[in-house]
This record gives sequence, structure tokens and C-alpha cells, in this order.
Amino acid sequence: MKITVIALQLYTSIAGANGKETSTAGVIAALGTFCTALLGGWDIALRLLVYLMIADYVTGLLAAMRNKNMNSEIMFWGGIRKAIILLVVLLAVQLDQLVGGQNPVFRTITLYFYVGREGLSIVENLGIIGVPLPSAITKFLEQLKQKGEDDKPDPSKKSD
Repeated sequence: MKITVIALQLYTSIAGANGKETSTAGVIAALGTFCTALLGGWDIALRLLVYLMIADYVTGLLAAMRNKNMNSEIMFWGGIRKAIILLVVLLAVQLDQLVGGQNPVFRTITLYFYVGREGLSIVENLGIIGVPLPSAITKFLEQLKQKGEDDKPDPSKKSD
């Protein structure tokens, strides 16, 4: 077998069977990179928020199935709320850039707040489903949510 045939087969197995799959994968990768940059980077805090948002949506569906009250409108608006949360994170990143600080203060506060909220929502959904959760985790999530609320900058105080 010629080296070019081997290289072509290797490329095809990695990139996909045809150019259309490769193009689609490239577009998805570019969009993912762009969105991640807008949200301040793919660090542990953002990863945790995204994972919790997915888990909240799934546990919310399971809780609705358990209670026999599935509602497509509630599910739709739940998804919209998740997207709005990411827009709030984007806004926080922009505020950090506006004030020009070295540390992402607004982004960090925003992520802590929403990680706490999403986590507590999962705890609530797990309770409906009947899955117990250690109280230490629940307390930590409550503290994290409170930290996001307590650390909010006071707009009435002007900085020099």
C-alpha cells in the first residue's frame, strides 16, 4: 500500500468520511471556540456551570415525568433561561473588560451565583425524584449562591 493511500485513509478516519462532515465539524469547532472566548475561557467555573445547567435540565425533565406534569412550554422556557444565563456571563465578562482589572471579578461573582442556583435546583429535582444528597453538598451550594449575592458590587459607591 502506498503511503498516500494510508495517509488518506488515516485522514478520513480522523476527519470524517467526506468533506461535508469535515466542514460541519470545522464550523462547530469555530463556533465553540468563539463562544468560549466570549464567555471568558473554558475554565473550571464555566465548565461546572455548563455541566450543572445540563444536569438541571435533565433532572427537571425526570422530576416532571415523576410528577406526571410534562409541559413543553415550561421545557422551552427552561432552555431559554439557560441561554439567558450564558448571556449574563457574557455581560459580566464585558464589564470586567470595561473596568480593566486584572481579575475577572464580575465574571467570578456571576459564575458563583449561577453555579449555586443551578446546583440548588438540581437538589430540589433530586428530592422530587427521590434521590438523597449529602447535606454538606446542599449547604455548600447555598453558601456559593449566597457568596455570589453578597459579593455584588455596590453601584451607589463611585470609584475614583
